[in-house]
Amino acid sequence: MREYWNSATGRRITVLAILSILLTGFGAAGYMLIQGYTFIEALYMTIITLSTVGFAEVHPLDNNGRIFTMILILLGVSFFAFSLAYFSQILLDGNLLETYRRRKLKKKLDQLENHYIVCGYGGMGEIIVGELLKHKIPVVVIESDESVLARLIEKNLAYLSGNATDEENLISAGIGRAKGLVSLVTKDSENVFIVLTARDLNRDLRIFARASSPGTDKRLLKAGADRVVSPYATGAIRIAQNILRPTVTDFLELALSGEGMGLGMEEIRIPDNSKLTGMELMDSGIRSNYDLIVVAIKRAGGAMIFNPPPQETLQAGDILVAIGAAENLSRFGQAL
Repeated sequence: MREYWNSATGRRITVLAILSILLTGFGAAGYMLIQGYTFIEALYMTIITLSTVGFAEVHPLDNNGRIFTMILILLGVSFFAFSLAYFSQILLDGNLLETYRRRKLKKKLDQLENHYIVCGYGGMGEIIVGELLKHKIPVVVIESDESVLARLIEKNLAYLSGNATDEENLISAGIGRAKGLVSLVTKDSENVFIVLTARDLNRDLRIFARASSPGTDKRLLKAGADRVVSPYATGAIRIAQNILRPTVTDFLELALSGEGMGLGMEEIRIPDNSKLTGMELMDSGIRSNYDLIVVAIKRAGGAMIFNPPPQETLQAGDILVAIGAAENLSRFGQAL
């Protein structure tokens, strides 16, 4: 409500509403004083006069009453014409629609939980947002470029217009309720500042950041980032792997993208109350019942076991890295 009042459009609409009430009160008071009407009679006479509906008078008017009625009609017509012109102007300017859109967006942001905040909607940001939404993970984008904001509106994405280095924008994006943040702005110094601010606002937040220049990754990790990615280094390594191991690279791309042959690679956490806890891998039924291959196990403490043996005992909190048909991965995840 405060945001509505602070907007110029909100103030003007409120002023128009107050003026209409004052005009109605002026008319009712005039009829009571000049014609001796009761309050209900005066209010009724004022309403039918201002609305020009043409109903009969409550009581016959004398000359003073007729003069007052003419003045009231002129005031009412003038006020109506002014209001109509004003509303037409704000509709043409888009102010009213923009105010409505901002209020609707704010309500949507206030309801978000366990979402990701993406700072910067460039080439990387657009792909990341698309992948997160594909997996039904809610996303809020913070972006300052007007041309990019138009694309966000067109795609009906939740967004905030402004700089992600501003602490107020991060708070408005619901950082206290967010699950993670991805900082993808072009300047490394801004990425470091965003990570520092985000970590200070939410100690449990998962933070991913982009490093454009060598050495920035160390500063981002010290600032509080959980993972740092350098697009240039990652791209160069990927090209080299395509040259050296094209078949392996093709397989991993298919597994990670989940496209092409229905194959997927997923990480699945074993809940604390799972019946798999304490069971050996070969007795878990993961291979026989779901036709999945467990290529790695990440322990709750962070230790990673690659190509685990059949006798490996599963523990609560383990994260299994499994490969198999997307449908089977989904079934196994639901069973857990």
